Amino acid sequence: MRISELARRAGVTVHALRHYERLGLLLPARSASGYRDYPESMRREVVFIAMARRIGFSLPAIAELLPAYRAGRLSITRMTDALEERAAALDQEIARLQALRAQVIEHAEWLRAQRPPRAAAPSKKAKQAPWPGPKEKRR
Repeated sequence: MRISELARRAGVTVHALRHYERLGLLLPARSASGYRDYPESMRREVVFIAMARRIGFSLPAIAELLPAYRAGRLSITRMTDALEERAAALDQEIARLQALRAQVIEHAEWLRAQRPPRAAAPSKKAKQAPWPGPKEKRR
């Protein structure tokens, strides 16, 4: 089948298929006129790649799993291990983002505290509190 048909049937874009081919994830045959010719079996591989991408697997991580998937040797144990590793990576990213969010809120509060009262004109001699840094450096 042609690239546009595979894209439609697998629920991905033609651009994505070309990208996967450039990375060596897909190896379509070529017709005499140079068109890509995808066998029906490649639809299953593209769906696997697309599903793995949707849950955040990197393309290099997918490339590691793909040969076993193609050969029908990707065990449930191997796949659950990969999914659990992905979940752990997400937990780390969530913790990092929560810490970053807390820091952003802290800076916003610090800036809010530096605002002069509305009734009073800003004083040039008004002393500002130091910018909040990492917690271990604060007094």
